[in-house]
Amino acid sequence: MCGIFGYTGKRKPAGILLEGLKKLEYRGYDSCGIALNTGQRLAVFKTKGPVSKLAGILRDRKIPACCCGIAHTRWATHGTPTRINAHPHLDCWKKLALVHNGIIENFAGIKKKIASEHKIKSSTDTEIIAHLIGGFLRKGLSKKRAILKTAAVLRGSFALGILFSDEPGVIWGVKKESPLMAGLGRGECFLSSDSVAMLSWTKKAVYLKDEEVARINPQGIEVFSFRGKKVFPQPVVIKQEAFSTEKGRFQHFMLKEIFEQPKVSAGILSRYAGRSEVWFGKGFLSRQAANKIRRIFIVACGTAYHAGFSSKYLFERIKGLSVEADVSSEFRYRKVDFNRNDLVIAISQSGETADTLAAVNFAKQQGCRILAVCNVENSALTRAADFVVYTLAGPEIGVASTKAFTAQMFCLYLIYLYIARARGSIVKEQETVFLAKAKKIPLLQNKILTQSLNQVRSIARQFSQYGCFLFLGRGINFPLALEGALKLKEISYIPAEGYAAGEMKHGPIALIDEYRAVVCLLSSDSLFEKMVSNMQEIKARKGKVLAITDRPSAVPKGLADKVIALPKISPEFFPLLASLPLQLFAYFVAKNLGRAIDKPRNLAKSVTVE
Repeated sequence: MCGIFGYTGKRKPAGILLEGLKKLEYRGYDSCGIALNTGQRLAVFKTKGPVSKLAGILRDRKIPACCCGIAHTRWATHGTPTRINAHPHLDCWKKLALVHNGIIENFAGIKKKIASEHKIKSSTDTEIIAHLIGGFLRKGLSKKRAILKTAAVLRGSFALGILFSDEPGVIWGVKKESPLMAGLGRGECFLSSDSVAMLSWTKKAVYLKDEEVARINPQGIEVFSFRGKKVFPQPVVIKQEAFSTEKGRFQHFMLKEIFEQPKVSAGILSRYAGRSEVWFGKGFLSRQAANKIRRIFIVACGTAYHAGFSSKYLFERIKGLSVEADVSSEFRYRKVDFNRNDLVIAISQSGETADTLAAVNFAKQQGCRILAVCNVENSALTRAADFVVYTLAGPEIGVASTKAFTAQMFCLYLIYLYIARARGSIVKEQETVFLAKAKKIPLLQNKILTQSLNQVRSIARQFSQYGCFLFLGRGINFPLALEGALKLKEISYIPAEGYAAGEMKHGPIALIDEYRAVVCLLSSDSLFEKMVSNMQEIKARKGKVLAITDRPSAVPKGLADKVIALPKISPEFFPLLASLPLQLFAYFVAKNLGRAIDKPRNLAKSVTVE
C-alpha cells in the first residue's frame, strides 16, 4: 500500500526519483524519502508529509554526486507517520538502505530477538529487515546470501528495494506477495512497485514473480529464486496507456476520471462488442465450458465488490446457475463444498489486492476456475487467473475509485451476456437488443456529465451541511446505494450508510430527522412505487431527500427536496448512469468541506496487505 521506486544509470538520480514518487503518491502519502549511493556512503533524506515537502528539502540541501538511489512513499501500517518511521531505513552500520511495501507478520518476535544486538529507532516492521540483512553481512555472508537468509526468516508479504554502500550503481529488489518490477532502459534501469512510475522513461519491464530476487545495474538485471537458482524472465512491453496521468484542465484527478467514463465505456464496447455479439478473444472461457458451470462466486473488495454485487442481479437470471457475491476477506474462510464446475469471478482494479488474491488462491486449491476482471496487465491476479477480461480504464490516480467502478460493471454485464447466450438462456435476438442498449451508454454518460454538472454542484452545496447520510436502493440499485455511501464517506468523512430500502424501517429509520439526508435511487422498474413509499416515510420524519431517477415526472411533487433527472434507460443499465451523479455529489460535498479529495486520510489506492 506504499510506493517503491529506484533508479540506476547515467542521469542524476534525485530528480528522477522525485518524479517517480509523484506518480506513486496515490499509493501512499503520509511520509516519503530517498536514499542515494554516492559510491562511498548512503545519503538519506526523508520527511513526514507529501512528496512536495521532500522536494523542498532536497532543494535546500546540497545533493551529493551519486550513481543510483531508491525512494519510497508510505501509507502507515506499523508506527504513526513520522520522519523516523519514514523509509528508507538503515542498518546499524549504515552499510545498507532499504524500502519496503507489505507487512511482516512476525516482526514483533524478530524485533525482540535482535533488540540486544541492534539499535532499533523506528516503530516499523520494515527496520528489522535492514538489521537482519546487516547482521548477516557482519557474519561474512555475501549480499545475495544475506538477502536470501533474511527472506527465509520473514513471514508475510514484502517487496524490497535495497542499496549497499559498497556496491555503487546496483539496486537489489526482492518480491513476495507484493508487486515489484524492473524497468529496462538504454544504459539505465528502474525498480518500481507500479509501471505507471516508469512510463516516462521506459516501456520495457521484467515483472518479478513471487519469491524472486533481482540484482539491477545500468546494463540490466540478474534474477534468482529464493532457493538461489538463477532464472531467466522474459521482458515484456508495457502498453502505452490511452489516458493521461496528468490532471490537465481538472482541479483533481477524481473529477478528471469521472469525466473519462464515457471514453472508457466506448473502449470496452469497441474491444468486446464491436461485432454483433460479445467476444473476449481466443483462449477465453469456451461456450462448452460455460455450459458446465453450476455456481458462480463473485469475490472482490470495496468498490469492486459493489460492481460485482450489482452484476449478481444479472447472472442469477441465467437458468441453472447459483450465484453468490462475497467480500474477498470473508470468502476464503467459508466452508463450502467447491468443485471444478464452479467459476470464481475475481475483481480488482490493480490486480494486487491482497484479500482478493488470497481468495483466488483458496479457490484454486479447491479446483475452481478463475475469471479475473482487472485493469492492469501482468498483475498478480491476471497471472493467477484462467481467463481475464481487462477493464481498459487506464490509470486511476484518485484514491476513491470512479471510472474503474463503471468499467468493472460494464465488463461484468458483457460477461453475463456471453455466458447467458452460451447456455441458451437468451437467444440471438435478445443479445442484439441488449447490446443495442449497451451501445447507448457512452453517449448517455456524456450527456449526464455535461448537463448535470452545475446542478449537482449546486445540490451538493446545500447538502454539505448535513452530518449523516443514508443511501437507499432496491434490487440492482441496492449495491449502487452501498457504492454511493462509500464514495461520500471516503472523501468527505461524513458518516454515510447504504441500505436496501426495504430494510430502512428495520432500524436505520431511527436516524432520520431534519438534520439527516437520504439519497434515494429510483429506476423505471417494478420497484419504483415501493421506493416512493420509502420516500414518504422519510419525509414524514422531516428527513431531507435527494432523488436520482430516470422517471422524474412520476415522483410526487414535494416528496423530494431535490431531484437529479437521468435519461430514460432499461433498469439493468440504471447503475451505469446513476453512478456518475453519485460520484459528482461526493466530489462536490468533499470540495465544499475542503477535503483532500485525491488523497483522503487513512486510505491508499491499492490495498496490498491483508
